[in-house]
Amino acid sequence: MSGTLYLVATPIGNLGDFSPRAKQALSEADFIAAEDTRVTLKLLNHFGIKKPLISYFEHNRATSGEKILSRLLSGESAALVTDAGTPAISDPGADLVALCAQSGVTIIAIPGACAAISALALSGLDTSRFAFEGFLNTTGRKRAERLKELSGEKRTLVLYEAPHKLVSTLSDLVSALGSDRRVALCRELTKLHEETVRTTLAGALERYTLEAPRGEFVLVIEGAPEKTTPEVSLERAKELVYSRREAGLSLKESARLISEETGYSKNELYNACLKERELP
Repeated sequence: MSGTLYLVATPIGNLGDFSPRAKQALSEADFIAAEDTRVTLKLLNHFGIKKPLISYFEHNRATSGEKILSRLLSGESAALVTDAGTPAISDPGADLVALCAQSGVTIIAIPGACAAISALALSGLDTSRFAFEGFLNTTGRKRAERLKELSGEKRTLVLYEAPHKLVSTLSDLVSALGSDRRVALCRELTKLHEETVRTTLAGALERYTLEAPRGEFVLVIEGAPEKTTPEVSLERAKELVYSRREAGLSLKESARLISEETGYSKNELYNACLKERELP
């Protein structure tokens, strides 16, 4: 009979968040699979737990996963932990879970801290429906394609980001989602310098361009607004833009104002008018 794989959530900062059940699971497992054995060893030492550790992380998950599965199938039990938070969430542990599930191994979750859920609860944004994106793809084309897909996502978005990449990511988000989208930026959750900044994407970009970001961030972003069906035709909307232009406003400002009145996208109006007439 095969053993059991326990998915044990660990604290994301405050050790007081480590549950009695999590401690018991680590104490009773035959061995512990850890993202970074040095980080996990500190946790074990703090709680007086002594167990064999095996490394399981992004670059050895294929070979290490097979070794862990073999031991589980022989009847041993294992606890899977990540450095902080819930294993298998934006984490290579997901591959081990899939491997064990395919082989019929019993898998039990020991719940606890999760930065994404904590930030969502703190955000002040809609929590009834949300989409967790983890870390955005770092390559240019794939990143741009994904952001384009997310621009119309109506559910609240939850992203992770490292401090040294935050400004670049905020700049990309402003370009893809618009400057006015509300966002909550949660950093250092459960730690001494925990902070939640609620602003717009443009406001966040301005702030962290001037202020060096510190700590790991979770970004909770307002979903795309529901599209309303314009009550006037596009031709009529363009005529209204032209009338504002004749009154002395720029084409961009005219398109923005008529967009608010008619429900058409300001970019749609701007481009339609620009294409039809040579306007400065």
